[in-house]
Amino acid sequence: MRDVELYRQLLGLEQPWSVERVELSLEERRVDVFASHAEGLAWACPECGGELALYDHAEERAWRHLDSCGFTTWLHARPPRVSCPSHGVRQVRLSWAEPHSRFTLLFERLAIDVLKETDVSGAAAILGTSWDETWGLMERAVRRGLERKPHRVPALLGVDEKAAAKGHSYLTVVCDLQRGTVDYVGDERTRASLDAYFERFSAEERAQIRAVALDMWQPYLNSVRASLEDPERKIVFDRFHIMENVGRAVDSVRKREHKQLRAQGVELLTGSKYLWLYAQENLPERHRERFDGLKSANLKTARAWAIKESLRGLWGYRRRGWALRFWKRWYFWATHSRLEPVIKVARMLKRHFQGVLNFFDHRITNAVAEGLNSKIQTVKKMAYGFRNRDHFKTAIFFHCGGLHLYPAITHGNAG
Repeated sequence: MRDVELYRQLLGLEQPWSVERVELSLEERRVDVFASHAEGLAWACPECGGELALYDHAEERAWRHLDSCGFTTWLHARPPRVSCPSHGVRQVRLSWAEPHSRFTLLFERLAIDVLKETDVSGAAAILGTSWDETWGLMERAVRRGLERKPHRVPALLGVDEKAAAKGHSYLTVVCDLQRGTVDYVGDERTRASLDAYFERFSAEERAQIRAVALDMWQPYLNSVRASLEDPERKIVFDRFHIMENVGRAVDSVRKREHKQLRAQGVELLTGSKYLWLYAQENLPERHRERFDGLKSANLKTARAWAIKESLRGLWGYRRRGWALRFWKRWYFWATHSRLEPVIKVARMLKRHFQGVLNFFDHRITNAVAEGLNSKIQTVKKMAYGFRNRDHFKTAIFFHCGGLHLYPAITHGNAG
């Protein structure tokens, strides 16, 4: 098989395109493939599809292709242009690359696979591209995926925030809990941040949203209440955020008691902070003996921890009525504990209890959103942070958006 036929097959070129010649540079470890087309053909206008005679050619361009045995490979061609009565002079579509791209479709698909496994710098090193070129490939993939994404209204939403940078810089992340994907990323964590998501849908479409899992951040609550019908029945306060609040109350009790004990020369609680934040079954085996001793030491912290652990049983009930009975008993215990931080968090939960109880109607949590949040944090660490907020959004959609990122491989005839 001649080299021109070999590269025609490797590149997937079809009539009217063929390989004219192949140039090999051992010194530069580079292969240059030059493509040309047959004469006297009609070409389709890229805008309307009308078949037209050749007008002229654009300047020769080169597209990076998949390497050949470790040699960087470039495809060269002069793209044909047509003069359309409706759209003017336009360059025709090429079967091996998307418009305005400097890479073949097959190279872009490889780049997406590599970017899924590493950060932009690592992908650039593997692909032999610059950082800017590699980032451009990611941006193109996300743009392509968002353009293809169907307009649909998730029935179950998860709303959470994500720190975008050090300080008080946040993003609002909306997840489709059924599909396990990020549906929207907005700037900051204000009511307007979430309003912008709901405004993408008509009132009829928003009526299809059955429930929203979120924490008790007031701007988000205001947005949900203003955007959805019967919001009080659709707001579900996330159990993980609830337990996080109760855990903070336990830690406040520990801090106060530790200060009192140290004043008496007792170091019993030193180094025990994270032991009290574990769920009982998740406590590492190496800490169990010490923790059993702490629990039996008649500590206020131990009582606060027991109240926290008891509350976890609320979500084990299948029926709303039984859950309500359990809540009343737990609330009495918490508010009569004489532990100020515990009493404070119990009263806070009572003020928002409708949203807590709605769990038993919808059975949703923000576990999916928390999982995506963890993935987003990994993406952020891999990139050593994102100084550019838009870059961070692009990376979130690339890794967590569930988008169809790959370019379509098509080999259509010119005409």
